Amino acid sequence: MESPVGLRERKKAATRQAVHEATLRLTVEHGFDHVTVEAVADAAGISRRTFSNYFTNKEDALLYGEEQHIRALVQAVRDRPAEEPAWPALREAVAQFAGRMTLPEREWAIRTRLAMRHPSLLARQLANHAALERDLADAVAVRRGPADSSVRPMVLASGFLASIRIAMRMWIEEDLARVPGEVIDEILDEMGQSFD
Repeated sequence: MESPVGLRERKKAATRQAVHEATLRLTVEHGFDHVTVEAVADAAGISRRTFSNYFTNKEDALLYGEEQHIRALVQAVRDRPAEEPAWPALREAVAQFAGRMTLPEREWAIRTRLAMRHPSLLARQLANHAALERDLADAVAVRRGPADSSVRPMVLASGFLASIRIAMRMWIEEDLARVPGEVIDEILDEMGQSFD
């Protein structure tokens, strides 16, 4: 028999995911500027107040999927062998992460295009990335390697996430001609030359 806490947490996660998916669907159908929190709540089958229990605004709801992917990536870095140097650990984590899941390319493309066109969404995305960058720097800081400065983990984390952002932008500009992993590898190869 499942514990009430486990069931409650699964229900919360399901509601959060439903709100995210409703926000994405309504944004595709009507445009980001024409989507209201009330419309999202209705589409997800929840009240406006319940929406506020999960997300601050529609930007947060729309970017939830991306945030979950980045958090999973940070965990993948933490799960790498402790003796592995930082940059190879980051590279392997992203490769394993991509291999473990089928990335929703359409959703990724939609979010990236929206962020490029909407300043409020881009600002929220950058704020999310800044918070996640700190988590990634913490995961990198415990790695063995040239850590002669306390700044190095922050530089590695920032460079890594900037590489991912550049790769996604290139992928969009190429009109999704390649799989995202190819573009990410290309950019990480280039960035990695700075960390060798």
